[in-house]
Amino acid sequence: MNVHPLDKLTLAVIGLGYVGLPLAVEFGKSRPVVGFDTNALRITQLRAGHDVTQEVAPEELSEARHLSFSDALEDLAGCNTYIVAVPTPIDVNNRPELTPLIKASETVGQVLKQGDIVIYESTVFPGATEEVCVPILERVSGLKLNAGFFAGYSPERINPGDTAHRLPSICKVTSGSTPEAANLIDALYASIITAGTYRAESIRVAEAAKVIENTQRDLNIALINELAVIFNKLEIDTEAVLKAAGTKWNFLPFRPGLVGGHCIGVDPYYLTHKAQAIGHHPEIILAGRRINDGMADYVASQMVKAMLRKDISVGQARVLVMGMTFKENCPDVRNTKVIDMITALQDYGITTDVIDPCANTSEAKRQHGIELIETPEPASYDGIILAVPHEGFRSMDVAEIRALGKTPHVFCDLKSVFDKGDSDLRL
Repeated sequence: MNVHPLDKLTLAVIGLGYVGLPLAVEFGKSRPVVGFDTNALRITQLRAGHDVTQEVAPEELSEARHLSFSDALEDLAGCNTYIVAVPTPIDVNNRPELTPLIKASETVGQVLKQGDIVIYESTVFPGATEEVCVPILERVSGLKLNAGFFAGYSPERINPGDTAHRLPSICKVTSGSTPEAANLIDALYASIITAGTYRAESIRVAEAAKVIENTQRDLNIALINELAVIFNKLEIDTEAVLKAAGTKWNFLPFRPGLVGGHCIGVDPYYLTHKAQAIGHHPEIILAGRRINDGMADYVASQMVKAMLRKDISVGQARVLVMGMTFKENCPDVRNTKVIDMITALQDYGITTDVIDPCANTSEAKRQHGIELIETPEPASYDGIILAVPHEGFRSMDVAEIRALGKTPHVFCDLKSVFDKGDSDLRL
């Protein structure tokens, strides 16, 4: 069975979130694409030219002249190449939650035809495409891999909120279930990726490459977080140490902080899940996860200690948290560790207000029960935590922030946005 020619590929992108939508838009500038999502509201918004994730501007949507949006299964029937870009989260026990991936595979299986291609972009553990997804495609479609259809894996590398590193300017790893399919899939992505592509030798290699990208970052941040705890006990400023160490050419510029989001704080658990399934206990990876998952409680405890040193009554205290999203300049509140810090503060009896000009307010309420405030009252807070350094917060004068506090108050500059002397506490 031969693959379709490159110029005959008609695409469907399944899942129109932070990963799927930019992909659909880029491909939709030059070839027919159906952007598919089961969220009817999302489809309505996109048809109206509005992306709530803020990853794609209205003018970019209008440039994708060959892109249509749908939540109807029958609209996928005319496609012959399916790219699955659905979330792969973890459950409350930090185990892979594959339900979105399974449901997407079942959806594609219903319209899969002889010679079609299915490419997965969702982050998974090595082996998931061939061990979990392909059997579903075969069962639902009645076709067999490489005899009835082809599969591929090309891991997403989207960085939400990053205007410098966009989809076309990030090198794309590709792979396929046969050499012929791998070449076609690589050529398909090469048609939109100006930074170039890298064809991995197998689907499992491509899956493994993706999952270790964020595992490596997670471990590096965990090291810096542990160093920050040590330096705090030694009464040494961590940022000053990192600046000094950074004068060496090969010192990696990581900084301490809360590690959330749907990549760095999640992907390592996919790898450790697979490692444990084959009988290996991954000690270093899980140790890094424990350190990073514990930083929210650590920040809360340090805030309380700083307040007590100023004779502030913790049980009666009111703290303003500036920023709630998992990273700066991004509306996404999924898996944000700021909520863990807020919960820890509330466990001490502290009342918290949260302001975030970037956050999706409805999602903050739906996912975390947080009612964001718009305008904090001056001289109202016993503590202020600059948790997420959105550009809007960075552009403020430190005196403007401190004016929101009572006399006395504690100002925690979690990410060292301002000079050391401008805050009472930082990691």
